[in-house]
Amino acid sequence: MTDVGDVAPDFTLRNQHGQDVTLSSFRGEKIVVLVFFPFAFSGICTGELCEIRDNLSGFEADGVEVVAVSCDHMFSNRAFADQEGLTFSVLSDFWPHGEVARAYGIFNEQAGAAERGTYIVDRDGIVRWKVAHGIGEARDFVAYSTALAEIA
Repeated sequence: MTDVGDVAPDFTLRNQHGQDVTLSSFRGEKIVVLVFFPFAFSGICTGELCEIRDNLSGFEADGVEVVAVSCDHMFSNRAFADQEGLTFSVLSDFWPHGEVARAYGIFNEQAGAAERGTYIVDRDGIVRWKVAHGIGEARDFVAYSTALAEIA
C-alpha cells in the first residue's frame, strides 16, 4: 500500500477525452490531488466529485491539479464528466483492470473497483497526505482541502 512519504507510483491513463495523462508529468510543476473513486454515476461518487467541481477554482489558484481515477471505461467517464460538468481529468483505470488502484493498494477485488482513496502528491512526486475509505464511506472534503492548504 502506498503511504505518506513514499514516491507516488507513476502511471499513464486516458482521461475522459481520450488523452493520456501521466502523473510524473506534473513533477516540478504542480501538486496533484489524486482522487480514486469506485463508480461513475453512483450517489456518493457523484457528490464527492461535484464538491470538487464546485471548489475547483480554489485548487487551481494554489497551483494544484485534480485528477480523479476510476476503473470505469473511458467512455463511461466521459458521459459522467459531461453530465456533471467535471472539467478536471477523470482517468480510466479500466485495462489492465485496476492496475493503478492496485499499485496504490486500494483495489477492492470483490467489487472490481477502487476504494475511496485520496492522495496529495507534492511537486517532487512524494505522497504528503492520504486518506482511504471503503466503497460505501464518503470522504470528508474539508479534511483533504485543509491538508492541501498546509502542504501548498
